[in-house]
This record gives sequence, structure tokens and C-alpha cells, in this order.
Amino acid sequence: MSQTLSASTLLIVPLAPLAGALLAGVFGTTFGGNWIGRRMSHTITILGVLVAFVISAMTLKSVAIDGARFNESIYTWMEVGGLKMEVGFLIDSLTAMMMCVVTFVSLMVHIYTIGYMEEDDGYNRFFAYISLFTFSMLMLVMSNNMLQLFFGWEAVGLVSYLLIGFWFNKPSAIFANMKAFMVNRVGDFGFILGIGLIAAFANTLNYGEVFAKASELSALAFPGTSWMLITVVCICLFIGAMSKSAQFPLHVWLPDSMEGPTPISALIHAATMVTAGIFMVARMSPLFELSDTALNFILIIGAITALFMGFLGIIQNDIKRVIAYSTLSQLGYMTVALGASAYSVGVFHLMTHAFFKALLFLGAGSVIIGMHHNQDIRWMGGVRKYMPITWITFLLGSLALIGTPLFAGFYSKDSIIEAVHASTLPAAGFASFAVLAGVFVTAFYSFRLYFLVFHGKERYDQNPDAHHHAADEEPDPHGHHGDHSKPHESPWVVTVPLVLLAIPSVVIGFLTIGPMLFGEFFKDVIAVDAARHPAMAELAEAFHGPVAMALHGLTAAPFWLALAGVAASYYMYMVNPALPAAIKRIFQPIYTLLENKYYLDWINENILARAARGLGVALWKGGDQAVIDGALVNGSWKLVGWVAGVVRRVQTGYVYHYALVMILGIFVLMTYFVWLNK
Repeated sequence: MSQTLSASTLLIVPLAPLAGALLAGVFGTTFGGNWIGRRMSHTITILGVLVAFVISAMTLKSVAIDGARFNESIYTWMEVGGLKMEVGFLIDSLTAMMMCVVTFVSLMVHIYTIGYMEEDDGYNRFFAYISLFTFSMLMLVMSNNMLQLFFGWEAVGLVSYLLIGFWFNKPSAIFANMKAFMVNRVGDFGFILGIGLIAAFANTLNYGEVFAKASELSALAFPGTSWMLITVVCICLFIGAMSKSAQFPLHVWLPDSMEGPTPISALIHAATMVTAGIFMVARMSPLFELSDTALNFILIIGAITALFMGFLGIIQNDIKRVIAYSTLSQLGYMTVALGASAYSVGVFHLMTHAFFKALLFLGAGSVIIGMHHNQDIRWMGGVRKYMPITWITFLLGSLALIGTPLFAGFYSKDSIIEAVHASTLPAAGFASFAVLAGVFVTAFYSFRLYFLVFHGKERYDQNPDAHHHAADEEPDPHGHHGDHSKPHESPWVVTVPLVLLAIPSVVIGFLTIGPMLFGEFFKDVIAVDAARHPAMAELAEAFHGPVAMALHGLTAAPFWLALAGVAASYYMYMVNPALPAAIKRIFQPIYTLLENKYYLDWINENILARAARGLGVALWKGGDQAVIDGALVNGSWKLVGWVAGVVRRVQTGYVYHYALVMILGIFVLMTYFVWLNK
């Protein structure tokens, strides 16, 4: 164990954002007396996240260059029957990378928020929430045991509820945060079942101890069935990842999370929460490698999400929702990589995606500021000349997203496509088709958004709803909703984070693909059975450096599919803008299907939710009121009262009445024994 990593230093990483959150959330709000103002609130919270980022970067350097490791328990909460429940840290290359991604993106979002939320009444409260969000995610990724993992898992869910419903007077925000909360509870039920099974059969919650017993667990059957225990465990764990990382059909909450302010949209979608599921599966790779059934399940779910959520992005007109569906699709790509046993590739795409997706969301927020709160891309156009910094950074983010050679997204997306193609699992065929088709779809909706916003005719003064605050729009923190004045560039606190995020969006893939995928970076962290799952071995054979990969990419199918997507969007929205409307008329049933999001929301609300409410009402009215209160509680005292009433009439107090009853009793007994009991 390296001495360069100390527990006290590592504790500062999650506790610094927590301290900022507590100070801003208590003393900067009415709850604590508003002792500190806006300037102090954002200074404290930004300082906390900055400290966390600096220590995270130093930790990554120690881990990557010096080979430092840390795996210790910090505090023992309790011990029950030999099962230890602890708080501890596991710092290896996977954790250190996640710490840097989370803290850097969070730092950019914090700085950006100064400009975006400057006039909002809940300014201090918002900073407290996003700092608390950062703390929760750091506790999740730094944990060395499943108890702490579950704490962080639930904590990010709780804070996401607060952030999505930040504007709590807005009905759509209230519905969205409840939806996110409920859908995540469905997945979390599966997740805690998986953890419970591990605790029951391995009698430990510590990662290292569980992985040491993995071969023993793989030999066991699930009680009462012929199913492999390890398969049941992995599928239960992945159900947790399905809700947290928004995989079909538990994805429905993520597009609605747009009801929160744009900065939190960036934080949820890019660096925190949705990446938790991907991180968890990669961390649990020693278990998942033992079950091909679970890996096939992951492949299918990821492929469906990657392709079919991308289709929904094509028809969206809200600038944030297009990017939200892009997140869903890209999370599908990461999941597919996990299913192909290319865990390092999935995590690599998680990292590259965090930078360019945060860039795109914050760029969208900058456009919303510059367009005086307009979010409908149909009423933008020509923004490029008014917002040059936002334009160039947004273009770089879009190029990274579609997988342009030399950009960050190219190295991770192409590696996923190649890994799936090399996989020998039965589900790999469908997954390979889905991720290839998804390249065209991604390029199409990304550049549809780009062209409609930044190029073409200026339409910002033609919005028929400009003077009406739509129910699904963000409240305007800048007080100029409906202003028809020209767009303007955002202030420096908005543009600086855009520039700082654009740099890794371009170069991070080129710089890190070698060590992360084919070097020693994830050695002894991610487990792959190369004999059964040869995808990574094949990728390693074909890799000859990032430059050679980029040059080869220019001749490969994904590049031409992406180019076709860009060309199609340019023709349809710049050259022949009447064509989309004609296609919509011809394929109206398909458009209706996409517009209704495959009717999954309708099914959830009208079948599943209604059935659940019906069951609840039946148990309440029938079980609680009728059976428990009515029959058992009220029925018992009424029966006693009735019996007492009857008995009271028999007890007259006259001796001759009692004598008569005795004679009748003797007569009945004699009749029974003499005549009937022969």
C-alpha cells in the first residue's frame, strides 16, 4: 500500500463539497437566517469543489504514475453476525478517474451557475443542492463496500429529486421530480435485492472480499431453482443500473429531468447520477464476467436504448430535450460496451461523454440566455454571428458527440462499435446493428439542432408564443422573457466553462485511449475473461496508436454513416426545409409513435400506475377499512356487545328462572344420552 495516499487527505474530497453545501444551505437561506449573501454562498461552494478537484487530480497523478493504491475502512458503523457495515475508501485508477471527472464537471457547472441563476430567488439554495450532489456522487465512487455504495446511490437520487423540482411552484417540475423518484425506486428495489443476495451468501459487503468469493458464488444455484445464483445477483444489480443510468424501459424519467435548471441538467446528464450505473457495473466486473446470461441481457437493453432513444431525439424541438435524448442514446452505447465485456471501453466513453455532454448542455443554456429564454429551436437561426464563443464550443461538442476522427467521442464510440462486433455473445449481432445505425441517427439529430440554432435565417423575432410563458419552459432568471431584442453572447462566467470543457472534448480521447484501453491503467481493477470474451483482446491487436486509428476511421463505416447523417440534416433543414414537413405527413403514424415516446409514459401512467393505485385503494378500503378496522376491530367489540346484550337478558335475578333453565338443561342432556347416543 502506497503511503502517498492518506485517509485524512482523501476525506477532504467528499467533505469539502459537503461543508460548502451545509454552509450555503443553512446560513444562506431563510432556514438559517440568511446570514451569508449570494457572493459568499457561491464562493464557499466553488471553493469546496475546487479543493476536491485539486486533491482528485493529485490522487489521479499518484495512482497513474506512482502506482499508488488505497483500500481501507475509515469507520465501522456496526457489526451484525459477522457482517461488517463500514465507511471506507477504495482508490484505484477507476475511482481516481471518476473523482476527477465528477469534480471537474461539477466545478464548471458551479462557475456557470453564477451567470445562469444570477436573478433567481433560490440562488443560495441551488448552490447548496449542487454541492450536496457532488458530495453524494463522490461518496458513491470512492466507496470500498456496497453499504456506502448504496448510500451514495440513494443520496444522488434524493438530491436529484430536489434539483429536478427546484422550481417547486411549477406543476411540470413537481411531476418530473416525482417521476424520477418513483422510477428510480423501482430500479433500486432490484439493486438492494442484489446487494442482499451478496450479503446473504458471501457474508460480506466489502468489494475485495466479495470478488475473492466470486468463484464460490458462481457454483451456487439460486434457492429453489436451477438458476445460477451469480446470474440472479448480476441481473438484480443491473436493474439498479437500468434506472440510475436510464436504460429502457426505466429511462422515462431522464427527459423530464429537463424541468430542473440547465446547470443541473448538465450535472445529472454528464458527470453524476446517470453515470453511476455504468461505474457500478464496471466495478462489479469480476461478478458480471461469470454470467453470460447477464451480459446478454445487458447487451440487449443497451442496444434498444442506444437506437430507439436516438430516434426520439430527431423530432424534439426543445433544445435541451434533444440533448437529453442524446444522453439516453449514449448511455445505451456505454451499456452495450459493458455487455460485450469491454468494461474499460464503457468507462472510457463515460469519461469522454462527460466532457462533451456537459459542454452541450451548458452551451444550450448559454443559447437560452442569449435568446432571452427561448428554448424552441424552430424560432432561433443565425445565432452564430451573435454568440461566437457559444457557437464554436457547441460545434466542437457536436463533432465530439457524433464521433468525428481525432475528437474525444470518436475514440470511445468507435471502440464500442468494434468491441461489440468482436463479441461472441448471441445478443452481439443485434447490438452491433443498433450501435452502427445509432451513428447515423446521432449525427442527424445533433446537426439538425446545430443548423437550426446557429445557421440559416434568423427566426428569433417570429415566435408566436414569445409573449406567453409556456408551462414546460424554465422560469426566466434574467427577467426578459419575450424580449425580441437581438441575441447576445453570455457573460464570462458562462463562456469560460464552455471553453474549458471544449478542450478535453477535443483532446482527451487522443491522449488517454492508449493507457486506458490497452495499457496498464485498469490493470487489476477491471476483470475480463479473455478466453470467453475476446473483444478487448481483438481491439488490442488492431490498435496501432491514436493517429493510425483516426486515419483508419476515415475509411470505416461509422465515419461515413456520421457524414451521411450530417449531410441529410443539412439538406433537410438548410437546403430544402419543406422536406421534413412532407416526410412527417407521409409517415404520420411513425411520427405519432415517436411523439408519444413509444407510449411508454401512457402505459406507465394508465396501466402500471393506475393498477398500483387500484391495488392500494383495494388494500386500503378492503384490507384496512373493511377487514382490519371493520371486521376485526369494530366487529370484535360489536360481537362482544351483542353477546353481552343477550346474556344480560338471561340474567334476570329470579331463582325460578334459573331452576327452569337447569331442568331444561338436564332434559336436553338426558335426551341426548338416552335417545340420540345409542
